[in-house]
Amino acid sequence: MNYKFPKNFLWGAASSGPQSEGASNKDGKGKNIWDHWYEIDPEKFFNQVGPQDTSNFYNLYKEDIQRMKEIGFNSYRTSITWSRLIPDGDGEVNEKAVDFYNNIIDELIKNGIKPIINLYHFDMPLAMQEKGGWESREVVEAYARYARKCFELFSDRVKYWTTHNEPIVPVEGGYLYQFHYPLVTDMKRAVQVAYNTMLSSAKAVAEFHKLNVEDGKIGIILNLTPSYPRDINNPEDVKAANIADLFFNRSFLDPSILGEYPEELIQIIKDNDIIPEIHENDLEVIKNNTVDYLGVNYYQPRRIKAREKSVDSSEALMPETFFDNYEWPERKMNIYRGWEIYEKAIYDIAVNIKNNYKNIPWYISENGMGVQDEDRFIDGNGMVQDDYRIEFLFEHLRWLHKGIEEGSNCFGYHMWTFVDNWSWTNAYKNRYGFYRVDLDNNFKRSVKKSGLWYKKVAENNELVD
Repeated sequence: MNYKFPKNFLWGAASSGPQSEGASNKDGKGKNIWDHWYEIDPEKFFNQVGPQDTSNFYNLYKEDIQRMKEIGFNSYRTSITWSRLIPDGDGEVNEKAVDFYNNIIDELIKNGIKPIINLYHFDMPLAMQEKGGWESREVVEAYARYARKCFELFSDRVKYWTTHNEPIVPVEGGYLYQFHYPLVTDMKRAVQVAYNTMLSSAKAVAEFHKLNVEDGKIGIILNLTPSYPRDINNPEDVKAANIADLFFNRSFLDPSILGEYPEELIQIIKDNDIIPEIHENDLEVIKNNTVDYLGVNYYQPRRIKAREKSVDSSEALMPETFFDNYEWPERKMNIYRGWEIYEKAIYDIAVNIKNNYKNIPWYISENGMGVQDEDRFIDGNGMVQDDYRIEFLFEHLRWLHKGIEEGSNCFGYHMWTFVDNWSWTNAYKNRYGFYRVDLDNNFKRSVKKSGLWYKKVAENNELVD
């Protein structure tokens, strides 16, 4: 069977500035929290590989953009590194960074590749973190100024922007589960960080719309993890799954698209005395500055059941105060990441957006499979035979196509990622790219089997069974 995708469908991949550029201490770039954390605790990073080099896109971008073209990309999403463009996060602009990003944008357009540029991908400038990071209103206002500067510099050519990538992740990682700096565990502070991040997104949207960019659109990228109850006929399981959905999905999805927070979430926040500091007119800013489109990162679902043990009064408040995670007996796993592979969820997301979120234009901004020790699969010609990735992509695209056929307004699909890149504390433990990166051979790139497969899909705008 052939699955034809809509005309002008976007095919490509996603990355981020801090995970691909490298050159973390060159040409005037300021430190961000990843540079700082690696300096003070390099052992937290897999094989002690830090952010200083990543995939060396800073020096190899021209060749890499040619490689994108060679495997059929018509679009590519990356981010501006805030501390490269504005080293202290606020104030003076680094002109060498302006040149760099201008060069990337121009090179993409010259090769027929639409740039989608994200403003924030987990890379808080250290100077801003020292002011409190997303807990600080001062940082929210500095981010809005940074956003406006980006639009002024680049929106003559960049027409698709996003404010944040996966804004729930710095909340989880930095303020709940300690896998991002500043390594805090405090539900009340986490709620403040989430609220201020959402407010910063709305303020960036407001700045963009003030400029009346011709054909310009601004969105947000959310990692959606559909929450499935263990037993749909058990009201307690259903309630628990709904709360997980409120925390991890709807906390950004609803205000970004509908302009307001879910009443159920507000009630939980009030009942547990973790209300964030809200200034006058904040909620009007959020209500009046919803996004034009949505990017969806999808990797895994959540399986949820009602808590089996009652809450201990001495237990620190956490999301898991309200539910337990559940291991679905039928699940299949990506054992390297410890993530469930559940392709149908991408269809469920499509239907949810259509039915509950105004059928807003949206695209898959990330989907991918990270595999450890991928060199095991190199054949005699030096090519990674990643049939597992092709199967992963095929099944997700097939379910996505079904959602589109039923009327969901999806306009593109991006893989994570183009070339193997640096993944935070995991560094290069798991590989995701269409191109292999040889870290021992000057970052040499070589296309994987999946890259050649994707080229056919992209160029034909069609998935062939």
